[in-house]
Amino acid sequence: MSNYLPPNHRTTIPAVSDVADVIDSFIAQWEHERPDLSFAAMGTIARLGRFVALAGRVIDETLETHDLRVPEFDVLASLRRLGSPYVATPSELTRMLMLSPAGMTARLDRLERAGYVERRSDPTDRRSVRVVLTAAGFDLIDAAVADHLATEERLLGDLDARERVALDAALRSLVRQFE
Repeated sequence: MSNYLPPNHRTTIPAVSDVADVIDSFIAQWEHERPDLSFAAMGTIARLGRFVALAGRVIDETLETHDLRVPEFDVLASLRRLGSPYVATPSELTRMLMLSPAGMTARLDRLERAGYVERRSDPTDRRSVRVVLTAAGFDLIDAAVADHLATEERLLGDLDARERVALDAALRSLVRQFE
């Protein structure tokens, strides 16, 4: 059975007030004004955006306890998950994080000043540089990742395992259309 909703489908607001949210009221207003249109997709996209914004604030707060921002966290996490010896070129990091070279340089400058990474000459090609996670960077990212995962668990805490699997599959499918 398909979950496709025809263009003239109307969204109904749940009867229980604690289930409805502010987006439901916006959708109801639109449906009143434009009963000829379906606003189901608008509600879904609005909720995704609202969740990302609200969750982003909570994640930022978690990382701030480690004196990190998301951009620096991403670089340290990328190096850490590569495994020992925790080394990558700036170009590799740029590709992994889908950044411009200038954006990566700024991040690496901040992390190097803080002592979390070092730039070292490539022993096989002196024209190339490698970015190495330092011991301080290793300790920082291990602590930050543990707290970050705990925060993400709290953010998804209202969903049971089945709902998480379904949400993950649906989002994977949506993202795939843009990649």
